[in-house]
Amino acid sequence: MLIIAMLLFAAAGLAQEPLDIGKVAAGQAASGFLEVPAGVDEGTRIPVTVARGATSGPVLAVLAGVHGYEYSPVLALQKLRGQIDPKRLAGTVILVHVANMPSFLRRTIYYSPVDGKNLNRVFPGKADGTISERIAYALTRQVIERADYLIDLHCGDGNESLRPYAYWTQSGQPKVDEASRQMVLAFGLDHIVIDADRPKDPAASVYSSNTAILRGKPAITVESGGLGVIPGGYLAVDESITLLERGVRNVLAFLQMLDEKPRYTAEQPVWLDKTEVLRSEHTGIWYPVVQKGHTVAAGTLLGILTDFFGKRLAEVRAPFAGEVLYVVYTPPINQGEPLAFIGHRQE
Repeated sequence: MLIIAMLLFAAAGLAQEPLDIGKVAAGQAASGFLEVPAGVDEGTRIPVTVARGATSGPVLAVLAGVHGYEYSPVLALQKLRGQIDPKRLAGTVILVHVANMPSFLRRTIYYSPVDGKNLNRVFPGKADGTISERIAYALTRQVIERADYLIDLHCGDGNESLRPYAYWTQSGQPKVDEASRQMVLAFGLDHIVIDADRPKDPAASVYSSNTAILRGKPAITVESGGLGVIPGGYLAVDESITLLERGVRNVLAFLQMLDEKPRYTAEQPVWLDKTEVLRSEHTGIWYPVVQKGHTVAAGTLLGILTDFFGKRLAEVRAPFAGEVLYVVYTPPINQGEPLAFIGHRQE
């Protein structure tokens, strides 16, 4: 049975008593670990903070580090941890600081170094599965099912150069879809992908935010940052982190969990009604010729694939007119991996 062992941070150091996530006192915050025991492979732990407000209100869960090489969300939640005063909060905030610790600590893109699986493709997980499936199961049971709303924070992985954007998932549930739409507008990023193609089976939800949505909980996914780089380091003001911090606070204000007004939201966001991830047909070396945020016409050259001796294998071109939301900006490419993500502006 999965148990969340939470250790209170006291002023003089770490308290030793384990604290269940559901038993944080009103007006208090606690940080510690959700334990994922060993099974068919090694176990892990997930660092979590729970801030329970002094007054009642909704439960908002915020995930970071589902992909372990995506650093902006991890650092954004560290900063938010110190900004949320539970005595001034209505409701409860659950911050999952690093969902995928094996990938984070071993610096791997997309896939777990333990089982080779993409955590954001195995939800809602399995109690007796491999480590990625057990992490997904723990997050589903202990975080998502406890929440009323969910924000899943991402950025470009360690190989991806990405411009900020968010996803609005359309599930066919009018009330949930409209609430998710209002959340993504409140978050405040100026580019929003309309995504109507996510799975509809709650038992095979695949993605973390989709897991919440198919359980009747409004949710959004946002992206800001990339390439495993934090310019200036943690103490510097980095826009990719600032956008995530500000966006979460905007949603807290929108949900009336904080007594403040949303800041710097996009008044007229760009809606993207068609998108395509271009994937490599070869294993080799990738030479991108466009950058994130570039506007491209249909047929525009995005990059060139070569073998390891320099022989040209393919020219990759834009399938339609749109904007480059992200482009892989490091040379190594395996067959089937993403090369670029193109979005078409809704007219």
